[in-house]
Formats: sequence, structure tokens, C-alpha cells
Amino acid sequence: MNEQELQQLVEHISITIFRKPFRHRASFNRRLRTTGGRYHLNSHNLDFNPLVLEVHGLEELEKVVKHELCHYHLHLEGRGYRHRDADFRNLLKASGGSRFVKDLRPAPAEEIAAAPKWLYSCSACGQNYPRKRRIDVKKYVCGKCKGKLQMKV
Repeated sequence: MNEQELQQLVEHISITIFRKPFRHRASFNRRLRTTGGRYHLNSHNLDFNPLVLEVHGLEELEKVVKHELCHYHLHLEGRGYRHRDADFRNLLKASGGSRFVKDLRPAPAEEIAAAPKWLYSCSACGQNYPRKRRIDVKKYVCGKCKGKLQMKV
């Protein structure tokens, strides 16, 4: 999706959902990291994070557009446009916009790659204990039956 298609999408949602025209500029902003979009109070323009579309798809982007249009229309009308205001919450619920954007951060690489390196088992009950670090089998016992632990090869 390019900037022109985004502008058309925002204008379409504004007319169909809010029954009011969107007369300002909508654009993608790659500098946004954890937020889905931003409404500028001074210029009335909207910025959107392109990762929302790339990671979660068009449906999630439409929810973010509805959220930002709630800020836009309420601010221009002089009503409560902040997240804590009742006007904002009611309009957001009526329009079907999302309150928060889904997580956009990539999964940390070390959590994906860090599989259990060591495997210990209880000699009495057979309970397995996968571990990332080595443990001292003389110092620790089975948490289930207090039996002796041994390293599996």
C-alpha cells in the first residue's frame, strides 16, 4: 500500500463510519516504533506505522485508522479527544476501532534460539528437568519426590 492508497482508505473510512469528511493528510511514518498511529493536534494530519500493515494486515490497520479518526473528529468538534475522555471512549466503541495496537516488536532472537541445553532426571520417579544452565546434582534434589537427580546424556 502506498501513501495515496492510505489517503483513500482514511477518507473512505471517515465518510462511511463517521459520516464526516477527512480533509487533511494521512501518511506512513517509519519512525513510529511501538504505536500504531499518531494524530497531530496542530496540523490535523495523521501518521501511521507501516509495520501494522506488514505484521498484522489490513484489518488491524483499519482499526488503527478508526482510532486516529476518533481523535481527529472529536478534536475538530471541540469535544473530548483524549484517551481518558468519555466522548472518545464512546465514539471508539461505536466505530469499532482498537484501543491498543497489537505488539509490533519482533521476538527476541535469544529466546527463540535458547533451547534447553541440559537434561536432568530423577532416579526415583523419572521426572525430567530440562535446563539452560548446568546444575550441581549434589546440591539439588527432585522437587516432586526429593529423589536424587542425574544428568541424562
